[in-house]
Amino acid sequence: MRLDEAIPLLRRFVFVPFGQILTPAELADLKTDKGIVGKLLEKAVGLSATNVTLDFDDGELKTNKCRADGAPRETIFITQISGTIDSILDEQPFEQSILCLKTRHMLIVPVVKEGATRDWRFLPFLHVDLRAAKFAEVAQQIRSDYYSIARQPRAHIEHGPDGHIHTSNGLYIQVRSKDGRPYHPIFSHRYGRFVSTKNYAFYFRKEFMRYLQARSPGYPLRPR
Repeated sequence: MRLDEAIPLLRRFVFVPFGQILTPAELADLKTDKGIVGKLLEKAVGLSATNVTLDFDDGELKTNKCRADGAPRETIFITQISGTIDSILDEQPFEQSILCLKTRHMLIVPVVKEGATRDWRFLPFLHVDLRAAKFAEVAQQIRSDYYSIARQPRAHIEHGPDGHIHTSNGLYIQVRSKDGRPYHPIFSHRYGRFVSTKNYAFYFRKEFMRYLQARSPGYPLRPR
């Protein structure tokens, strides 16, 4: 499925309380499975649960926990870095990177998780195509963030007290830990050793959503 094909399907769910679109069992799962909102959204638009690199044929589907007015409450997961750590540390050209592939075309769906799960709801989504002229400024910043973040872990590894990578920040992108027990340390062939005690991942910082919403009609939302 192409990303554009999902847009009319997503519009049907904007502002609709989850109690009107989910089963009682699915509503119960919302409190215990943090990732189930994204899974249910994928199911709603007809995406299959496969291990392909992208959600759509030409882009990604992301959710973001937010306040009732759309302001972000959390960062947005992009992709884990354990399999590409050496490419990042070697400053692989951004245009060839997994970060570029995963961020260049996206549907970002804010989700309000306030009150009972039956009252949770999706807000108007943001269609982001970083190849388009109107996104040139933010696309260039993400590219700059990538190279900055590639250098920061090298400094942690080569000069830090424990020789491990730690949280690295750009303006809109960050790398930080994302793991659960048992932890999955990252091995670097460049250094011939483990360079972390946990897995790490790329995330969009809250500043990214604030930037997009400041330039999107209808945000911030008024109480309904």
